[in-house]
Amino acid sequence: MAQAVEEWYKQMPVITRSYLTAAVLTTVGCSLEIISPYNLYLNPRLVIKQYQIWRLITNFLYFRKMDLDFLFHMFFLARYCKLLEENSFRGRTADFFYMLLFGATILTGIVLVGGMIPYVSESFAKIIFLSNSLTFMMVYVWSKRNPFIHMSFLGLFTFTAAYLPWVLLGFSVLVGASAWADLLGMVAGHAYYFLEDVYPRMSGRRPLKTPSFIKSLFAIEPVVVARPADVRFAAPPIDEMRQ
Repeated sequence: MAQAVEEWYKQMPVITRSYLTAAVLTTVGCSLEIISPYNLYLNPRLVIKQYQIWRLITNFLYFRKMDLDFLFHMFFLARYCKLLEENSFRGRTADFFYMLLFGATILTGIVLVGGMIPYVSESFAKIIFLSNSLTFMMVYVWSKRNPFIHMSFLGLFTFTAAYLPWVLLGFSVLVGASAWADLLGMVAGHAYYFLEDVYPRMSGRRPLKTPSFIKSLFAIEPVVVARPADVRFAAPPIDEMRQ
């Protein structure tokens, strides 16, 4: 059993494995009171005035209490983040990282701007952790790129993946959880989907092109395949065959 879990963990792509590990360690650390959530939550005043820049990152790593909701979000993270990175972003790790960076920026901006709008500022002020929203964003993007996959919700009814975000949103409302986090994730996910998938087809331009300095962080060194020297009819390297 332990070996199977270890193998499953090692087979995860790098971004999914890194985010899942950081989220679990952060949440467990807070549950064991090794880390204080007060040092992690999003506080614009502390970020700007006391230069606590880490809060812009750590608020995406803490998933509150280790309860059923935590297990659900870890499942979503492990499944849909992995599916996106292995399929839609296969061989494009930098682009996947940039998608998460874009989503985190949009979510942070929404909360900061919403906190300055009368009548809704109190609601946005209560949103101090955006980990659930970022996870929901990945679910939304995956559903948009795989709309015709048939799914089942707890064996009760079937639906296509295009409706997955709405099914999960309804489930959150039924169990009494706040729908704000899911809605914010849907907004960020739709913004990315429109700018990356819809707008380029309409205009021929891609506004979310990954910056070169981010690509350089995930550069993959080419693998050099040496031709055997003492074999007369050795097959050419695969790269040469593809050319």
